[in-house]
Order: sequence, then structure tokens, then C-alpha cells
Amino acid sequence: MLEFLWLPFLACLVLTGIHVYLGLHVLARGVIFVDLALAQVAALGITIAFLAGHPIQSEAAYWYALAFTVGGAALFSLTRIRRAIAIPQEALIGIVYAVSAALTVLVVDRAPQGAEHIKQLLVGSILTVTPGDVGRLALLYAVLGALHAAIRRPLLEISFDSDGAAARGRAVRWWDFAFYLTFGVVVTSSVRVAGVLLVFSYLIVPAAVGALLSGSVTGRLAIGWTVGAVVSTLGLWASFAWDLPTGAAVVATFGALMAAVACVLGFRALAGGVRARGWEALRGVAIVAGAAVGLAGLLLAAFPRMDHHWLDWIEETVPGVELAFLTPAERQTWRDSVEALERGTAELRRLKTLEVDVQWGRATLTPEQQERLRQFLASRGEITAGDRFVLKTLRSRARERQRVWLGLPLLILGAVAAGLLASRAGRRAPAR
Repeated sequence: MLEFLWLPFLACLVLTGIHVYLGLHVLARGVIFVDLALAQVAALGITIAFLAGHPIQSEAAYWYALAFTVGGAALFSLTRIRRAIAIPQEALIGIVYAVSAALTVLVVDRAPQGAEHIKQLLVGSILTVTPGDVGRLALLYAVLGALHAAIRRPLLEISFDSDGAAARGRAVRWWDFAFYLTFGVVVTSSVRVAGVLLVFSYLIVPAAVGALLSGSVTGRLAIGWTVGAVVSTLGLWASFAWDLPTGAAVVATFGALMAAVACVLGFRALAGGVRARGWEALRGVAIVAGAAVGLAGLLLAAFPRMDHHWLDWIEETVPGVELAFLTPAERQTWRDSVEALERGTAELRRLKTLEVDVQWGRATLTPEQQERLRQFLASRGEITAGDRFVLKTLRSRARERQRVWLGLPLLILGAVAAGLLASRAGRRAPAR
């Protein structure tokens, strides 16, 4: 595992180092999607270079992308300070992103293997980086990092207090251009390796977590760098363990971490409210929970064949909930299908593990054995799909009976509970 992932991990650490710092500026300026816009502009430049006959990873494609990005940086630096314009800068950034994306699609439509090209631009190919790629990125970002360290004071002043910086005589337009120019160089270089989605995630998510947990620039940087390193480790491990696309796995890990941090902060705020106001602080949560129960019951009663994921989860945890609404013959069919599905799933898991081992060189099969393995996987997958279909049919029959005996009671219970809690809250509200 280490021999395959140590270079991608180093590349992720290099991305973390520069992107977290730039992400602090992006969040402070309120131009959250400027990274996506500039990355898409760079992708448009790469696409045009590709259409002109240059490989995506070539130096010519890089300079195409950089030229387009410098143009975008100049545009953003000029429009930020023109307050007479009736539209906010974020709207202009969105327009640039949408137009660049549309032009990329139009250009790619004329290029061979266009869909594969768009996929590579979105998720990158960080798993295939070479020591030379990592070394060049590290050197470039070290130089840009040293430059930003030298000019950090005016950039931080403009990012966190642009009006005050202008009043103190800062040349906001030129400092903005310097920021967007270096930012564009970073984005252009990163997109070639990591893709648009991964670059955006490294820029925004660690900086956002740092902003949630700390009020100082130093604290935000430390938290952001830690988050980037941890997520890189977990995302690469998940990609290897479950044979997932590397870039997408890291982006999904960023999303999971952000959701976890938000949940922890929400629970902490709720606990603080309970300490301050007692259990009355949970009244709003209880009203929402009651309304959710009532809505779930209403949907089950009105549309029993739609997806009810909450009920699916309960039935997978406690199968008796579904079995209670099946006839004796249906229950026996359910048990037989579950047993067959478990056997088939275990066999598929074993064979897929063998297939992955062959792909990674941990096991060896002759071409004939590999073809037989592929055919057996296909046939076993069809049998397993048949067992799943039987279980789905039985679940649909159970839903038709649950709509009356489960959906209606939940609807009544949730509506009554939410109504009573809301009415009591209204009576306790002080008169104005």
C-alpha cells in the first residue's frame, strides 16, 4: 500500500500547505467560488490546448491555462473595487464559471474522447503523480509561499478590512491583482495534478473548519493544515481499501469531515442552550422532530411505493418490523432469499478481492483464469440481483399494509405532538 500511495500523499500535503493559506483569504473576501471560477478558466485553457494538439500534461497546455487564468485574475481584481457596479463580485464570478464551463463543453465536443477529458479535469490524476511532479509543485509553492509571507500584511489587511486598507492608502487594485495572479498560478498548477473538485476542496474546507474553530489567523492555519493532512490520509486509505477513484474519495472525505464538525458544533450550541435555559431549549428540536415524524407517516400512507429510507434502515436493523406485515409464505420466501443473498454476496466479495489483488499485482492469474473470473463475477452478480429483486417485491407488499397500520399512526402522533408543543410555546411567549 505505501509504495503506491506515498507520492500521492506527498502531493496532497503540498496542496494543503499553500491552499489552506489562500483559502483564508478567499473566505475573508467572501469570494468563495473564485477558486472554481479560476480553475474552470484554467480548464478551458487546457481544453483549447488539447484541441490544438497538445497533451493535457504538456508544458504548452500549462501555459495556455496560465494565460487564461491571468486574464481571469485581472478581471476579478478590477471588478472588486468598482462599487458603482450594481452586481456583486460573486455574481460576476458565477458568470465567469458558468461561461467557462459551457465553453469547455463546446470545445471538448469537437475533441476525441471528450468525456474522458472532462472527467480528468474534474477529478485529476493525483494517483499517477511522479516525484518530478511533486518536486516542481513543492518548489513553485515554496517560492509563492515566501512571496506571500513577505507581503502578508497588506494582503491580510485588504482581505479582512478592505475599506480600512483603502483609507490607510493601500493600493487595493494592485494588491488585489498580485493576490489573484499568484492565486491563479497556484490553481493552474494544481488543476493539472488534482483536478477542479479536489483543488476547490483543499482551498475551502480546511480554511472553513479553521474559521469555525479559531478566531486567529495562526490558529486557522494550524487547524487547516491538520485537517488537510488527516483528510488526505483517510481519503487515500479509503481509495485503496475500497478501490475508489482517488480524487473523488478525498473530496467525499472532506465533505464527511465538514459535516462531522458542523454536527459537533451544533450539539455543543444545543448543550449550551440547555445549560442556560433548561430543557425549554429543546422545544424547537422537539417540534421539528414531531413534524418530521408526521411527514414521514403522511408520505408512507400516501405513497407507500416511494423510497422510505428511514424505514429501510429500521427494517435492516430489526427485520421483524417488515416480517410482521408479511404472510407466513412470504416470510419463508424472505428467509430463503436472505440466505441466498448472503451466500452470494460473500462469494462476490471474495472474488472481487481476488480481482483487486490481481490488478495490484498481489496475486497472479493466467489470461484464461482472468476471463473465467470475469464471467463468473457477471453470472454471480445476476443471481444476486435476482435475490434482491425478490426482497424488493416482498418489501413493496409490506409497504402496502404498513401505509394503514404504520403510516396513519405516525401521522397522527407527529402532528399532535408538534401541535401541542407549538401551542405551548406560543402561550409562553411574552406579549408585545
